[in-house]
Amino acid sequence: MNTVPFREALAVWWKIGILSFGGPAGQIALMHRMIVEEKRWLDEQRFLHALNYCMLLPGPEAQQLATYIGWLMHGVKGGLVAGLLFILPGALMILGLSWLYVLLGNLTVVEGLFFGLKVAVLAIVVQALLRIAGRALQNRLRYGLAVAGFLALFAFNLPFPLVVLGAGLIGYLSARWGRPVSAPVVSPPVPVPGTRRAAAAMALLWLGTLLGLFVLLGPDSVYTDLAAFFSKMAVVTFGGAYAVLAYVAQQGVEHYQWLQPGEMLDGLGLAETTPGPLILVTQFVGFLAAWREAGVPGSLWYGSLGALLTTWVTFLPCFLWIFLGAPYVERLRGNHALSAALGAITAAVVGVIANLALWFAVNVLFAERSRWTGFGMDVTLPHWQSLDLAAAALALLAFVLVFLLRVGMLTVLGVCAAAGIAWTLL
Repeated sequence: MNTVPFREALAVWWKIGILSFGGPAGQIALMHRMIVEEKRWLDEQRFLHALNYCMLLPGPEAQQLATYIGWLMHGVKGGLVAGLLFILPGALMILGLSWLYVLLGNLTVVEGLFFGLKVAVLAIVVQALLRIAGRALQNRLRYGLAVAGFLALFAFNLPFPLVVLGAGLIGYLSARWGRPVSAPVVSPPVPVPGTRRAAAAMALLWLGTLLGLFVLLGPDSVYTDLAAFFSKMAVVTFGGAYAVLAYVAQQGVEHYQWLQPGEMLDGLGLAETTPGPLILVTQFVGFLAAWREAGVPGSLWYGSLGALLTTWVTFLPCFLWIFLGAPYVERLRGNHALSAALGAITAAVVGVIANLALWFAVNVLFAERSRWTGFGMDVTLPHWQSLDLAAAALALLAFVLVFLLRVGMLTVLGVCAAAGIAWTLL
């Protein structure tokens, strides 16, 4: 595997990082085309085996797949380079756009741009929901888990990690009780020097960051809050970015008050238009949180520090999971109970994404909302008379482009952004 020249692999990872638009499905397809079909560095079976392992992990599966393949070809050095280059182009773009957002966000043109983007995101999220549902909901149990996941978040406001763990436990037990579980196929670990030391280094850097911020800045600092919150997200983000964004939005808007609901939609629009993992939207959240907390002329630099800290604690665990488990990934093959647990989590994630889509729709289409409580439920309901007709019309345009004309994501975002600018100017 390491017969591939490192310089040649470096060029390919740069190209993948720059072209990795379209979310995890598009990013995985891009890696498959370049690494399996064009370069023939991996065969189909090995690629899919690596992908299956990454799907078991919390965090962005496409970025972890790049890290795994880079490690497989060139050890720790290859894994670090592949994973970092997958993140770097998008992270730099979102940081620059975050600066423009706070500097120019009050201008009419910029307001129209983000108005169009946030409405287009509604159609993109619904499209992602339908695609994932088509793959994940294969039997009655999984349909039930999807409905339960939606109700747990929308109606009962249960913690997202509890929903994920509960679904995984149900899937595991159903496999154990429903049929005998065959023993996994065991292969010897892949002996790559330095992998264990790299895993230990990632763990020390991650925990050292949390401890250092707590000691130096105290528990009430916005930087300590960002590091702790997004470190927790890095551990429970099963099912991809869409699944966890509802929880991030809820906590960031309602609990920490780092940003407003409309700003979360703006950040998601930025992440949709840039390459790299969609979870990079958390960098935008970190930027706004630190920028507002600073409240001084130099707050752009404080915001940038918050953005970089958020990205640091979000992706450090991704490298840790790969370096910790990749040498032993063959031990997971054939474990039916583990596969059932993953399938159950994916089914529940469909309900989580449905909740996200509804949350976005209510916040972008309606100016006024209220909360209804009773029978143990806590539900946010729109005031129908506050419907934004311009947003509704633009959302209809986005849905026509996505579902009827089937145009690409960037085209949808571009058309809706232009329409949003035109509307605000008129």
